[in-house]
Amino acid sequence: MANVYSDLKFLRFGDRLEAVHERRLVAPVHVRIKPINRCNHDCWYCAYRVSNLKLGDKMREDDKIPEDRMMMIADDLVSMGVKAVTFSGGGEPLLYRPLPRVIQRLAFGGIRIGALTNGSNLQGAMADAFASYGTWVRVSVDAWDDSSYRQSRGLRGDAFSRLLDNLKAFSARRSKCSLGVSFIISQDNYTYIPNVCRQFKEAGVQHLKLSGVVIANDVAANNKYHQEIAPAVAVQIASARAELEDEGFKLVDHYHELETRFDKAYSICPFMQFLTVIGADECVYSCQDKAYSEDGRLGSFAASSFKEFWFSEENRRRVWNLNPSVQCRHHCVAHRKNEAILDYLSIDREHGYFV
Repeated sequence: MANVYSDLKFLRFGDRLEAVHERRLVAPVHVRIKPINRCNHDCWYCAYRVSNLKLGDKMREDDKIPEDRMMMIADDLVSMGVKAVTFSGGGEPLLYRPLPRVIQRLAFGGIRIGALTNGSNLQGAMADAFASYGTWVRVSVDAWDDSSYRQSRGLRGDAFSRLLDNLKAFSARRSKCSLGVSFIISQDNYTYIPNVCRQFKEAGVQHLKLSGVVIANDVAANNKYHQEIAPAVAVQIASARAELEDEGFKLVDHYHELETRFDKAYSICPFMQFLTVIGADECVYSCQDKAYSEDGRLGSFAASSFKEFWFSEENRRRVWNLNPSVQCRHHCVAHRKNEAILDYLSIDREHGYFV
């Protein structure tokens, strides 16, 4: 199975690397859109809804992008040459009713489509749209049965069983859209890792990413939480891998990387040239980790188009003035990618020929 997770994807886009080197602003390769802030789950660790994580403190749960504005955004992304769009939260993106039409419009413009979802609405017209036009769908999970799912997400009834049914039905379509799961490891669920992996493999999931829950922005507190279980987690992951991995099912271990992603030793964020975020409030944010926060807000395009805002002088200044060593001393999904990009850009241009 080809690798769908890599920190080196940026190497395909030399024009963006040159733009970073020259401090120019070009269209991002990938845009995350948060179309709606309403969610039908209440996860105990949600960065947008719990006070101890301090991210998303400016999020208004009633916000959603009007359909006409969303179609304008889609047209802008196509005309700018954006390559991929991921729909995520905020809220639960598959609750956004116009989404199937938006997906079709983007796909007809040559843009690849992905989604991060809780999977509860991966059925009907939504499932049809992703099966027809999607590149991937990844479902976030933190439980192993109906009871644990109710406890971790404030749900009722048999929601976990129904999620498995949705995944089985989607997998049975045999579409080109890759189906994945992101399993969020905590002190409550780590002993169930092989059990969870087995259930999702049987449901037709093709790859399962294992990540540690972020319980605080304080690195010491977060690391202490995971240090208590890390050795046992490693045993559980190894057991699941030995039993279940094959050509059709891949486990991706991101758990061990968690504690290195807080402190930053660099003063620009080059990954903004590759990925940016559009919120349901029609504001642009530097990344998914800073969405709906004041220091991550690049600006609003409510009175203009996304394309006009992106190439504005206001946005150019804010992109190059964001200093991760000061403003991003929290968990960062782009940290390793930024380190790799900056390492690449530090190579002497003449000596770079001596590979």
